Amino acid sequence: MSELEGHVAIVTGSSSGIGEATARLLSLAGAHVVVNSAKSIDAGNAVAQALPTDSIYVQADIADQAQGDRLIDAAITRFGRLDILVNNAGWTSPVDHSDLEGLTDDILLKTFEVNVFGTWWLTRSAMPFLREAPDGNVVMVTSVAGIRPGGSSIAYAMSKAALNHLTVLLARACGPVRVNAVAPGLIDTPWTESYDEVRRSVREVAPLHRTGKPDEIAQAVLSLVTNTYATGAIVVVDGGVTQVR
Repeated sequence: MSELEGHVAIVTGSSSGIGEATARLLSLAGAHVVVNSAKSIDAGNAVAQALPTDSIYVQADIADQAQGDRLIDAAITRFGRLDILVNNAGWTSPVDHSDLEGLTDDILLKTFEVNVFGTWWLTRSAMPFLREAPDGNVVMVTSVAGIRPGGSSIAYAMSKAALNHLTVLLARACGPVRVNAVAPGLIDTPWTESYDEVRRSVREVAPLHRTGKPDEIAQAVLSLVTNTYATGAIVVVDGGVTQVR
């Protein structure tokens, strides 16, 4: 495919899992990709080097506003433009929803620093360059935990609900830059390797009787990137779980 030939995309949190799959699919569609992670430097470099288009890796923790600005600057310095921002980076620390004391202030603050504040700062920094693009657009990778009461912690669910609403707010405020979101259900990634009980539960109730794959979320991201009339959409990709519980 060459639908995105010449376009430049930043995909945060793309050294593995959904982010890696998204970076690969955008590159296969012709885009130059800025691969990013906060810590997994070797893995991030390996992803960037394996992409079929000229792409780079930039280490940056988006929870640090200055590092997020540096990520944007690196994309512009290398490629001279920015067309697509995929806000995929996220963080969680599992805490049972009934354990209110277990959800410490440190967990709450870090969850919001990465998932909400970092995403906000990065998107705000990217917006002037996205406005200059022929079809500048942002895709948030959120979660069904932001739509229904679930998720690895109350803090995580709160943060994803905030991102879903931010998607709609920015779509209205920032046009013609398009802003959309993909809300995955349980996806088989390194992050969810230990979620065996949740995985069994999903397989029992989901109409598709399985959990999802990173490529299936990447496909949804690509569809929003390439559909030039889509904005303010929150696309649920969860095997039908939210239809039954």
